[in-house]
Amino acid sequence: MVPRGQNLPEKICGQHRDRQAIVYIRQSTLQQVERNQESTRLQYALVDRAFALGWPREAIVVVDDDLGRSGASIEGRLGFQRLVAEVGLGRVGLVLGVEMSRLARSCRDWHQLLEICALFDTLIADADGVYDPANFNDRLLLGLKGTMSEAELHIIKARMLEGRRAKARRGELSKSLPMGYVRRPSGEVILDPDEQAQGVIHLVFDLFERLRSVGGVLTYLVAHDIHMPIRRKDGPTRGDLEWRRPNRATLHNLFGNPIYAGVYAWGTRPIDRRRQKPGRPGTGRRVKAPEDVEVFLPDQLPAYISWEQFEGIQAQIRANQPSAKGPVRAGSALLSGLVICGECGLRMNAVYSHNGQAARYVCNGMQSSYGEPSCQSLKAAPVDAEVSRLVLQALEPAAIQISLAVASDLEAERISLDRQWQQRLERAQFEVDRARRCYASVEPENRLVARTLEKGWEEALAAQARLVVDYDRFQRDSLKVPSRAELAAMGKLTQDLPALWQAATTTQRERQEIVRLLLERIIIKLIGDTEQVDLTCHWHGGNRTVHRVVRPVARITALSSYPALIARMAELYEAGHNTGQIADVLNAEGYVPPKRRDSYTAEMVRHRLVAAGIAERKRRKPAMTATIAREPDEWMIRELAEHLGMPQATLYYWVQTGRLRHRLIEMRGKTVKLVKADPATIEELRAIRASPSHLKRLPPPKSAEQLNLMS
Repeated sequence: MVPRGQNLPEKICGQHRDRQAIVYIRQSTLQQVERNQESTRLQYALVDRAFALGWPREAIVVVDDDLGRSGASIEGRLGFQRLVAEVGLGRVGLVLGVEMSRLARSCRDWHQLLEICALFDTLIADADGVYDPANFNDRLLLGLKGTMSEAELHIIKARMLEGRRAKARRGELSKSLPMGYVRRPSGEVILDPDEQAQGVIHLVFDLFERLRSVGGVLTYLVAHDIHMPIRRKDGPTRGDLEWRRPNRATLHNLFGNPIYAGVYAWGTRPIDRRRQKPGRPGTGRRVKAPEDVEVFLPDQLPAYISWEQFEGIQAQIRANQPSAKGPVRAGSALLSGLVICGECGLRMNAVYSHNGQAARYVCNGMQSSYGEPSCQSLKAAPVDAEVSRLVLQALEPAAIQISLAVASDLEAERISLDRQWQQRLERAQFEVDRARRCYASVEPENRLVARTLEKGWEEALAAQARLVVDYDRFQRDSLKVPSRAELAAMGKLTQDLPALWQAATTTQRERQEIVRLLLERIIIKLIGDTEQVDLTCHWHGGNRTVHRVVRPVARITALSSYPALIARMAELYEAGHNTGQIADVLNAEGYVPPKRRDSYTAEMVRHRLVAAGIAERKRRKPAMTATIAREPDEWMIRELAEHLGMPQATLYYWVQTGRLRHRLIEMRGKTVKLVKADPATIEELRAIRASPSHLKRLPPPKSAEQLNLMS
């Protein structure tokens, strides 16, 4: 190849020939390397061009590490990175490429190479001539060629993308098909011809309509050993049907694909360059709603469900997110995910104690986000009871229809599962027959092949036998179709919905699902610190009802009726009634104490009269204690409690756990405990009594010697 430029001697000097000449070779794709071999040979021929320009062959280096690599970016192009490094080390006098696009199609990478070449006095040559990046005119020409190279890449991409768009608008652009679909050689998309594969897809959508959550569908499929039909997309067995265990990601993709509703959608996952990771062109995708995509063609493909069903599934999945009310959860709280705080408007959480038996609705959103105190907290039992009453009242007109619907659901579920088992048995029989035919077709003398086929036949027979055993167990354990007598009994039972609601066979999960079908949300607002609670029930359909609930409170002073209660107690006490008579009058007039007690007692009335200052504290007679032979610093528990001003129950607990020393004595046929409390111990107990409740700590345990009972 003869150089065309007439000014070569002015640019190529001895200092250039003293360094290496690098021939850079690149093809964009492996297909181009395989098919466009003439272009590859033309680039390798640049070695002769470098030799003609005066470089010895041992000083000419060929860099072909980037064959099959795109020049749009420097990422992944080890050959170009090696070239830049060699130029930066001052070892290169000339860089040759068949054209500028071979070196780089990005102006950023191209101008970086020009800067380095100009700095280290390295020439650049292509089929048109030799250029000096340090020369302004050559630099201007090289910059123009680099810009044209990058623009050419964008023009090609835009032309190809517009062609894809035009084909997609006609619904003819081929896409990867999900499970349950196949593509004919003509390009037509049809439902999977395998009957069992279609049945599994239909079953999955039916299960979601009933269970209302992806997790529920997954649990059902695993419990009944139902696998998903997958067609292989590559390899020598491409197109073969495989049965794989279900997982959550597969089900999410299935429920979110609009193809199952017969919609051809293109552009559902465009790339957001702000999220794209360097070197990973497939990352940074964001999911767009089907109705917002660039191409949306309804009724274009065969469908498993209607578009209305697809939208309902998407709405239910969004409602199951933790930020929304979420799916039905395990636990005793009936309204988990439905309760809204009437103070801040955030969702209240269900918190459990006593091994999950006691539930509370707590609003701790502001506390977890901003460190503020919790808004509201109350026990779930009274709220759940009121909502249950409202739900049963709303369900009364539809009791008979509910029983018939339950019977229909049981029958449909049994038929669907039995159909799946029959198809699996049919497939297993086909595998046995095929293995038998293969074994029968081999020559008996060819034992090398016959032994392998015989083993395959035996494995198919064993798999069929296991499947038959599993089917027999399924038939024994499956739900039976209700008889006429059972349907009549079910109809009678639904006439008494409260009994059915409280029946042991009705699970809490089923109650939660029924409540969610009727109620959209429930707003709770406590009336101060009293026992009064306002419930605002928002029903599906737009109806809203307001109710008042009474919750248990820990203190009698928190009752809204406390002022009237004290006034009534004082009135009766001044009239000469004793505490027992006062308690009877209060119970008859409808006064209810806090916590879990149903009625007032004489002891409760006496304690409240003393606390309110209406009656004086009754002093016990000390005559009984005068006859006790005590040792120094010994107290009766009652005396020590009055001396310290603390409850006797606390002292009894400390005595029982060994925190206070004591001894037992017999007095008038009764066992009496005498507690050892010296002045130091009394001061310690006084300090504990005076400390804040959240800082109180019990005294440290006594030593083994101190724990022994005093003789």
